[in-house]
Amino acid sequence: MSAASIFQLHLVLGYVPWLLCVGAYVLPWLKSIDRAEAQRVIATLHSFRFFGLVFILPGVVGPNLPGDFAIGAAYGDIATGVLAMLALSSFRIRPLFWLFVVAFNLVGAGDLVIDYYHGNQSGLPVLAGQLGAAYAIVIIYVPLLMITHIVALYLLVCRQPTTVQTLHGDLITTWPAQTH
Repeated sequence: MSAASIFQLHLVLGYVPWLLCVGAYVLPWLKSIDRAEAQRVIATLHSFRFFGLVFILPGVVGPNLPGDFAIGAAYGDIATGVLAMLALSSFRIRPLFWLFVVAFNLVGAGDLVIDYYHGNQSGLPVLAGQLGAAYAIVIIYVPLLMITHIVALYLLVCRQPTTVQTLHGDLITTWPAQTH
């Protein structure tokens, strides 16, 4: 099996366990909590996007990693991470929080789509070994990021139920959901 085929198979299979996990556990939970809290959880995950700068760090990635891919991925990730951190920092100022939530999700999802395009156009599947240690980011972390962007955007456009349930010891209580 060629390096390109292995890379593409890894990339596709990277989505499968995350889709199963998010579908079974994460999405039902996020849908059951306050909209702002759900977005806060997703923003926390994306606040680690600064890690994408590794794509331009010599010694971690190979010298022949395509620049179109590496530079775009690195700076798109840092921009998304900073926007996610700004969302987290502005949580108590809801209009600003929602602005940053929309921004980090649009920038982040766009970044990933562009990275897929640049990676494909620059022959990244054939050069997958040039990713070095960053290979795990592309195969394991990126699918989760894309899925959570889709979940975040879904939660932004869908109405939240009028009640939220919580477990207090053995007593389940239901009260109106908070809106901010």
